[in-house]
Amino acid sequence: MKKGIQTAICCPCGNEKILALGLCATCYTLKRQDAEYFGGLREHVLERDGYACRVCGDPDPGVHHREPGKSLLHLMIALCAGCHAKVHRTKVVLTEFPPLLLVLWREQHPEGHEQTYIDFNVRKPPAGTRVCKDSLDLARRSYRPGKFNRQH
Repeated sequence: MKKGIQTAICCPCGNEKILALGLCATCYTLKRQDAEYFGGLREHVLERDGYACRVCGDPDPGVHHREPGKSLLHLMIALCAGCHAKVHRTKVVLTEFPPLLLVLWREQHPEGHEQTYIDFNVRKPPAGTRVCKDSLDLARRSYRPGKFNRQH
């Protein structure tokens, strides 16, 4: 082997085309953006959140600032593009959101409006719960489908 000849170098991601600082164009751009927009914490946030969206589990998340412009670890969260768009672009919540997504949406839209979600599915009471038989009988007798149930 000749002296002074460099062997193949590749980016840590495996790409052989090096742009600068021993990184390919994609990794170099991510590193620059990490420093500029995330205070160097982007990779820490993704690692902490298991490289998955915290709302839906999508394995290709980005990083969301809970307070715009503040790059602090506890104020950043991993979100996929779809959940991130719901947080920023939804003006009025008309359907049920997962609880974490609703919290993030309310942070971005403190004056926003949301439709109250009422679950009409009938569920059995938890085991060990006592149900008053009289109240059930009263409810059955006073209910008439298609009529207003007024108490006179």
